[in-house]
This record gives sequence, C-alpha cells and structure tokens, in this order.
Amino acid sequence: MRQHVNPLSQFFQLPLSLPSKSILFKDPHYPIHLDIGSAKGEFLIELASKYPKWNFLGLEIREPLVISSERKRKRLELKNLKFLYCNVNISLDEWLSDLDHNQLKRVSIQFPDPWFKRKHIKRRVLKKSLLNSIARNMSKDGELFIQSDIYKLIEYMSNVIDESIYFDRKVVMGLKWLKKNPYEVFTDRESFVLRRNFPIYRAMYIRNRTLFIS
Repeated sequence: MRQHVNPLSQFFQLPLSLPSKSILFKDPHYPIHLDIGSAKGEFLIELASKYPKWNFLGLEIREPLVISSERKRKRLELKNLKFLYCNVNISLDEWLSDLDHNQLKRVSIQFPDPWFKRKHIKRRVLKKSLLNSIARNMSKDGELFIQSDIYKLIEYMSNVIDESIYFDRKVVMGLKWLKKNPYEVFTDRESFVLRRNFPIYRAMYIRNRTLFIS
C-alpha cells in the first residue's frame, strides 16, 4: 500500500497531544515497543498477542489505517496495544519524554514511504531530530530496527543512523544486512514482498551507553 500523504503539508504540521501511557495501556509500566508507520497493524497485533507483558504502540500518519487497526485491536481485546494517528516528527517527542526511565526498549520503522524524487527526500520519516528523540528516551541496549525493499531508502536511513553517536549497528556473521526479521513477525508489506521473492534490506541498531547531549 503506497497511498502517500505529504507530512510537510500544513495540515500535518499541527501538533497533537498524544494520550499518556496510563490511558493507553492496562498496565502502563510494561516495556514499550514503538512501531513508527504501523500501516495495517498486523505486525503489532501479532506481537501483542504473543507478548502480553509488553506494551505496543503503533503510530501512523494515514488516519483511515489507524481506524481500521484500532477496530481489529478492539475485536481482539488487546489491552497492551494501541494505534494512534499523528505525524511522529511533530508529536512524538513530548510523549516519549513522559515515559518511565528505560521503558522504551524497541523502535521499529518498516517499509516507510520512499519519496523517490530528490526534492521530496525531506518528506522521509527518519530525520536526525526524530532519531535524537528516540536516542534521548531509549533504554541502554534498546533496539532500533529498520527494513525496506527499496535499497536507496534503506541506504539513506542507515546513513542517518550510522552518523549518530548513540547507536551501534549489529552485525551478524559479518553481513551488512540481516537475512531474517529478528522478530519473526511480518508486516503486510513484508509478506507481500516475500511472496514475490524480492530482496528485503534489514538492519538492527543497539542504543549504546553514550549519554545524550542536549
């Protein structure tokens, strides 16, 4: 599904106050996995079902997908999962700053909109400011997982993270890209690409012990 919305349009620049974790989750003190660009929500729905002592939050800029994902979540009565509509580059930082110390354990950014044209690269979701916000609030040894079937996009994303002093790339058997999804749970897009036997580029980064410099 590649129904783009322009995150830089005036409409999406309006900040939203996201509900606190105590409102979102039955047990607000469980560790948190944040999925940025949760799309149809299947990835987090399966994880939340498997791991009841984790909380999962999916953020998506396409509101109809959030409504659909929330409908499925409610039908399954998953109290450790929530889907919210927002522009993460505008509204996420304040929410993250209210979390318990070391509560944010995992962040995933999977198959985001590629925005191929050079003039549109600034619309891509992963920016230095967003990465810094994640680094500021993530627990030491926390995981940042990215994947895409578009090489130019994953190269851009990995370059942004590689330039950061707060994350170290996890290398397995000397390979630059991971062969498998470490969570063994697939997004809708990932399943689509796998069925067609197309390549997927994946990388895992670990939050190192460098103190965040504000």
